[in-house]
Amino acid sequence: MRDATMKDILLRAIEPQDIDVIYTWENDEEIWESSETYRPFSRYILEQYIIAEQNSDIQSLKQQRLMIDIETDSDVVPVGCVDIFDYNVFHRRAGIGILIDKKYRGSGLATVAIDKLCIYCKRHLHLHSLYANIATDNISSIKAFEKNGFLLIGTKKDWLYDGEGYHDEYMFQKILR
Repeated sequence: MRDATMKDILLRAIEPQDIDVIYTWENDEEIWESSETYRPFSRYILEQYIIAEQNSDIQSLKQQRLMIDIETDSDVVPVGCVDIFDYNVFHRRAGIGILIDKKYRGSGLATVAIDKLCIYCKRHLHLHSLYANIATDNISSIKAFEKNGFLLIGTKKDWLYDGEGYHDEYMFQKILR
């Protein structure tokens, strides 16, 4: 895939038909470390999550997941998702995280999706600040956030345990102007 542009990518709400791809992503042990997941998710639990997302808003759940779609010549394909979490309406801030399917990494999708998410958070959620926690060895994620104006504001020492040892985690922040 060529490098992504703003017009190629759509952020949208989760739909019931997304269950298969979400099930695959959530049960991929390779990404558990980044998502702080420690066990598989059942299809039933994920279906309940999708229902909760559809029937609630970010105000009540304090989180929201949006799917990242790209348009191809013949179809619209989900290629990842972005999560808004730790939503705080009073302080107008939230944490964000991103997942891009392995098949689509390295094409600039994360950078464009983060840009779109920042616009969404400012325009529709009226947020002032976003933050992201990123393992210090996740270079591609660090670059995507830095390209979107996120600044490194701290390092959490020995924050992440991978079963063999501890690793640092960076905290990035962006003030939405």
